[in-house]
Amino acid sequence: MDKIHKDRRMLATSLPNILTYGRIAAVPAIVATFYFDGHTAKWIAMWIFIAAGITDFLDGYLARIWDQQSSLGRMLDPIADKLIVSSALLMLASDNTISGLSLIPTIVILMREILVSGLREFLAELRISVPSSRLAKWKTAVQITSICFLLAGEAGEIVLPGTLIIGMIGLWLAAIITLYTGFEYFRAGIRHLLEENQ
Repeated sequence: MDKIHKDRRMLATSLPNILTYGRIAAVPAIVATFYFDGHTAKWIAMWIFIAAGITDFLDGYLARIWDQQSSLGRMLDPIADKLIVSSALLMLASDNTISGLSLIPTIVILMREILVSGLREFLAELRISVPSSRLAKWKTAVQITSICFLLAGEAGEIVLPGTLIIGMIGLWLAAIITLYTGFEYFRAGIRHLLEENQ
């Protein structure tokens, strides 16, 4: 029993899980940058978000190659992803970087995150796993990239004119992919529900 507890403690403090904790800790850091004026705050928000995106790739990759996958990591990883994306989008909406019609892809992305979380919880109770598709991974990459451009905002426009337009186009593209991948999750959930009731 002591060995089991020791192994669990080691997995909880493994590098992949520490990277996930770091991604969760990045949420209040990004939110805080919105309460400071100037271009420096925008650059800081963008670089924190980029670092979080890199850890999103690294934690899963390292957990697999080092055989350090854990229930804690599997639970926290999607939570960390949703927290950082949702908080960044909400803060961008709060300062009117995202406004008007551009709120539509933001709402689509946030609704999909809630829908998928609910479906995964439901399917987990049935002991059914729905693996992330390659298209869903592309959606994540486009989404992260577009949010990075939007976080840079006016500061980014000085270095690369059109930064905000690139971010907005990416956000719409991510929302379109999101609709498709969200429908795939929903269809899988309905299929399993119907099978269970037969």
